[in-house]
Amino acid sequence: MSASLIYDLAPIGSIVAWSDGTPRPPERFKKKLAAWQTRNGSGRLIRKEGPRQSGNYVSPGYLTLHEVDFGGKNTVVMRIHRTFGLDSNLTFKVIGPPALGSVRVFDRAGAGAELVHLADNREAAEAWLQEHRYPNAALEEVTADEAAAAHVEGRAAA
Repeated sequence: MSASLIYDLAPIGSIVAWSDGTPRPPERFKKKLAAWQTRNGSGRLIRKEGPRQSGNYVSPGYLTLHEVDFGGKNTVVMRIHRTFGLDSNLTFKVIGPPALGSVRVFDRAGAGAELVHLADNREAAEAWLQEHRYPNAALEEVTADEAAAAHVEGRAAA
């Protein structure tokens, strides 16, 4: 599936994998393995941004995936996000959509909002917000239509 199909069909909060189609090198080849891992992996879809125009240039739009957090004892020291243009030549696949009834916590409302947490229900989302303090946060429940739309993994890329 192409990045533009993920943009169109996958709901925010889905687990998405990306791949360049090459086989994983053996562990003993550290540099080759590190290079392969930048072009093959998975993460949670946290943001979608449509095409923008700046002068004569039109950017193709992009999607951002949260890959991993580094830290310890409930403290995040570094977050790894991967951003892919909608014109990316990689192959994408929805591994798992967000569960029906789960609640997404965005850093703010409106366009350009980024997913900061996916809770099991509204009460859990509100409890998380009390602890993490996002003053402009917006809560959004995952609907049945969104969960159903994400089951398109077998569809051919356009």
